[in-house]
Amino acid sequence: MNTVASKDGTRIAFERMGQGPALILVDGALCHRAMGPSRPVAELLAARFTVYIYDRRGRGDSGNTAPYSIEREIEDLAALIEEAGGSAFVCGFSSGAALGLEAANHGLPIRKLALYEAPFIVDATYPPSPGDFAAQLYSLVSANRRGDAVRVFMRRVGVPPVFVMLMRLMPNWSKLEAVAHTLPYDITIVQGNQRGVPFPPGQWASATAPTLVLEGGKSPAWMRNAMHALAGFLPNAKLHTLHGQTHMVKAKVLAPVLAEYFAAGG
Repeated sequence: MNTVASKDGTRIAFERMGQGPALILVDGALCHRAMGPSRPVAELLAARFTVYIYDRRGRGDSGNTAPYSIEREIEDLAALIEEAGGSAFVCGFSSGAALGLEAANHGLPIRKLALYEAPFIVDATYPPSPGDFAAQLYSLVSANRRGDAVRVFMRRVGVPPVFVMLMRLMPNWSKLEAVAHTLPYDITIVQGNQRGVPFPPGQWASATAPTLVLEGGKSPAWMRNAMHALAGFLPNAKLHTLHGQTHMVKAKVLAPVLAEYFAAGG
């Protein structure tokens, strides 16, 4: 494990593997180096890229300087890009995709961007996110009801109640509770685009890096609709469907697509 200092002094833990052009993977809600999609994808890409996986602030071995803001998370990614040589490919998963997109829009030196199912809601196929949802999660965590915060989040994103009940009996539940305080961070990143309306004109106008918008062929309609809308909205994007995949994408399916995309022309 290595660390890099973000602009506000927060230490961000990361690992580097492989060799080749720099590629940074950005996890979504409740995920970090020890739990989530990044590590298995990184291991499959390490033969062709120098892959960086990291703990977003507040998770794993990274620090958690208050107060939280999206800008601080963008600065964390900027510090990693600088560590990687000054520019990098970036791939984000779920809310990590939304974070990667915001980073590109803020002018970070991202050579190419890949976004797997940013959880936006752009039509009436799924209920809009409550405006106070981040505050609800903050309240539960502050009351030391971490398990309830995870449960409320899981239900919000469509996990059936019986699955949530079963998950609470599994050993990994305690790992989810350990990072429950970061759930409001992810909601803060995505909530402006979970209102059930189209993206506002001009949003992400500066995110001009080539972008691959990815969806799972078996993912819910609301999420797929949002990815179709996003691919048509961004100034330099194309859509790719991973047939048979859901939001919990399999590394062996995703990694070859990313390898081909990032290697092309670069």
